[in-house]
Amino acid sequence: MNPSPTNSSTAHGNVDGEALEQIRDATLWLSTAIVHHANRVRSNPTGMKVGGHQASSASMVSIMTSLWFEHLRPEDRVSVKPHASPVLHAVNYLLGELDEKYLTTLREFGGLQSYPSRSKDPDPVDYSTGSVGIGATAPIWGTIARRYVDTTLADSGAGRQYSLVGDAELDEGAVWEAILDPSVSHLGEIVWIVDMNRQSLDRVVPNIAAGRLESMFSAAGWQVVTVRFGRLLEELFTRSGGEALRRRILDMPNPEYQRLLRCSAAELRERLPGSGPDVDQINTLVDGLDDATLIAAIRNLGGHDLDALREAFALIDDTRPTIVIAYTIKGYGLPTVGHPQNHSSLLTDEQYGELATSLGKDVARPWVTFDAQSPAGRLCAATAARLRRDDPTPVPPPAVPADLGRTPPAVSTTQAALGRALLDLSRDAPEVARRVVTVSPDVSSSTNLAGWLNKVGVWSTDERRNWFDDDRETIMHWRENPAGQHMELGIAETNLVGLISELGATWSRWGQPLFPIGVLYDPFVERALEPWSYGIYAGGQSILVGTPSGVSLAAEGGAHQSIKTPSIGLEQPGCVGFEPAFAVEVEWTLMDCLSRLGRPNGTSSYLRLSTRPVRQELADVPTDTAARERRRRQVVAGGYALRRADGRPAITLVAMGAVVTESLFAADRLAQLGIAADVVCVTSPGLLYEALQARHGLGEGPSWILDQILPADRAAPMVTVLDGHPHTLTFLGTINRVPVASLGVSGFGQVGSLDAVYEYHGIDTDGIVRAALDLVT
Repeated sequence: MNPSPTNSSTAHGNVDGEALEQIRDATLWLSTAIVHHANRVRSNPTGMKVGGHQASSASMVSIMTSLWFEHLRPEDRVSVKPHASPVLHAVNYLLGELDEKYLTTLREFGGLQSYPSRSKDPDPVDYSTGSVGIGATAPIWGTIARRYVDTTLADSGAGRQYSLVGDAELDEGAVWEAILDPSVSHLGEIVWIVDMNRQSLDRVVPNIAAGRLESMFSAAGWQVVTVRFGRLLEELFTRSGGEALRRRILDMPNPEYQRLLRCSAAELRERLPGSGPDVDQINTLVDGLDDATLIAAIRNLGGHDLDALREAFALIDDTRPTIVIAYTIKGYGLPTVGHPQNHSSLLTDEQYGELATSLGKDVARPWVTFDAQSPAGRLCAATAARLRRDDPTPVPPPAVPADLGRTPPAVSTTQAALGRALLDLSRDAPEVARRVVTVSPDVSSSTNLAGWLNKVGVWSTDERRNWFDDDRETIMHWRENPAGQHMELGIAETNLVGLISELGATWSRWGQPLFPIGVLYDPFVERALEPWSYGIYAGGQSILVGTPSGVSLAAEGGAHQSIKTPSIGLEQPGCVGFEPAFAVEVEWTLMDCLSRLGRPNGTSSYLRLSTRPVRQELADVPTDTAARERRRRQVVAGGYALRRADGRPAITLVAMGAVVTESLFAADRLAQLGIAADVVCVTSPGLLYEALQARHGLGEGPSWILDQILPADRAAPMVTVLDGHPHTLTFLGTINRVPVASLGVSGFGQVGSLDAVYEYHGIDTDGIVRAALDLVT
């Protein structure tokens, strides 16, 4: 390794500077060895590359050493950039938080994950990362979630929320959507540390535009701290010709500087002075340096200098978000230092041996660390003791009522039923409602949340004046205070799902379960799906409501008509999807979704709702208490028989959501033609698919619902119909192996009346009747 020269034996406070440097070297070695073993030592019969990121890890070693062993407190949490996961495991190993047996298991089944994972790694991980941009922003939403718990439920402590970010990660739009949200600029707990190594996957970035980044963060209200140079370079800048050298380094293009990192001392003496007016001054300064000092100086950037990092971290003022831009070199300390293609390259056995020699390590015993009584060993033990956290005492989530027993209006939409169900919950089950927090991207009124919002208020860290509270024509009362239960972000779906994911993780972070519900237009669910999916992977449990949905939003045209979203409930791991047809089903499914949240092995949910007015008597909900409960159980299991024909049916009409009305009308028309039809209402294709898999021995869970809605003795050709892609329900024909005609939406929508749009897509009553006749005649 080529650390910046130091004569200091004492770092910040009581930390021994020499011991800290030894820990830095050990962290570099261990993180490199973890990847080396996975690729060069461990048996690999397939011959496929295992991978890992030795160079990307190396650029973070000094930053993470300084952070963990000098600055972190137990209440702080850190999101580590995906490609630095070996460094995190190395640090945890030095702190006694990771058993040695795992060091040989990187990217092995059951071993260390490719990227930090809260749920899958065997050592402590604060935030799951891996999906670039999502892990970086997670601490922002984690901060808001902690503050929300603190103001509405119980003391959740304090602590900074750090994000260790690669500079290329700042290309992600999710990062800027989060940074620019107005709610972020006052979050003083947020600290981002940027690994400014100026390399991407394949090359040196020609123009990293660091100055522009500084300006953009500053304009967003962040404190900007830049750590460019280490002590050796800073000392050289004070010598004769030093200012000329500083100008030369600052003014040269990034690729030229990166090329200097690969130069010998002789090449540096030729290239570094350049050809500008200061060439003589720089030559004089360079001529006075020995080869080792010259090579060390050109690599002496601030992100690798423990003293420079310490000084930078001391500047964090905790009154606003802070970004520390730390200039680094990819592969620092490795034989591949600064190579433009070193991102995922691996050290050869020879290079690995060279590294071991330079660091005083033994390739035959790579996992040996420090004697417990050595200064470095004592520093590791003291750090482990300082950072040790007590596990939160979990508060069990309150029992959610299964049925609130309300009678819906004669004509209603499932979208409107959501708001009513939340209000009913606040009256009938206040302890449950107390833990509900809704989030929307500026669509509260258009998604029928106004009544709920008026009742519970808008959450804010402090009380804010509502200047329209005396305006009688204002429908929504925007009362902002720390007791509010609704949050409204800007129109950025990624922010919304990032926030509900972190709100849905408070049960595991602070022991306080929340029931987060994110509401957005269903056409934009797909925009939010990847970060929400990653939030589920990371342990966040939440409810995502897409409303309004489908081509039933006829007047809005194709841009606002969702097609593929019904598949979410089928295909998204850790998620149960529902598309209720009637208002009472919204209540039942919402209560079921709430009951899944805030607990170990809990699951997220997706509700797809509609603005299509539906006559509620068509639901034919039983009035008998036991029969009503039977219907409810079927609804939350995936579906129910809405209408049975006398005798064995000639056709089965299977409908989901808004088009149940057309299916019932079609059944009436078919009856007039002498064709008996059963009508089955599907509320969750995903749950029905799981039941089918369980019946075939390919999954776990109950399969009783299949016998109740599609019994073998009533098997008949089937027409499936939904306001979405037709493949969603096609699999139902395999239950009893019957012919199937699948109706739905498989092309971009058109603007028009509901009847015209349904007819255009063939999901109107006539379309259903035609499909049925094709099957039975």
